Amino acid sequence: MQRIEYSAEIAELLGRIRRRPAAGWPWRPAEEVPPGLPVKQSWGWLFAPDGRVLTLVNPKDGIVSLPGGSLEPEDRGDPVAALAREAAEEAQAVIGPAHYLGYLYDRVGSANGGHECARVRMAAALRGVGPSAPDPASGRHYRRLLVAPGLVVELLGWGLPGLRQARAAVRTAAAQLGVPAAANEVIEELPVTGCEVFPLTR
Repeated sequence: MQRIEYSAEIAELLGRIRRRPAAGWPWRPAEEVPPGLPVKQSWGWLFAPDGRVLTLVNPKDGIVSLPGGSLEPEDRGDPVAALAREAAEEAQAVIGPAHYLGYLYDRVGSANGGHECARVRMAAALRGVGPSAPDPASGRHYRRLLVAPGLVVELLGWGLPGLRQARAAVRTAAAQLGVPAAANEVIEELPVTGCEVFPLTR
């Protein structure tokens, strides 16, 4: 088995990770959101050219997440716009066109005042990141890592449903973005000063 490589600093960060309890939302791959079911959140698998994805870690509480969040009025009901905005706010990230993967069905509606809703998942190219800064909405200042999709599922604690979602993201990214299905497994932190990730020519 190949050894996963990362720095001592990242090892210290990963040692403080705390996983949220699994919500158990059913994954609806490639299904359109049914009419009348409101979309309340949009999250993204944002790929680098080597198949790794942008993964956020809150160093204060150890919570790991993918970029994304709730739709706001300025998104005008568009989950693609919401993902681009949230990625910019949380990770100072610039992304390419988003490709729809499916949705999670939240029957309890914890993101919709107790009424059922959909939580959309997408895949996109991570074009680059700007200088690291706190999220203006929450004040959280995330560490920005590139991590292989299967390892992301492990860090999130999503289990088999998360692995199915990751596989759907990888298939789409391989077909639409030309990334390898077998990602680089080195865990790397993006520079705080920002950088280009996915060349604009791709």
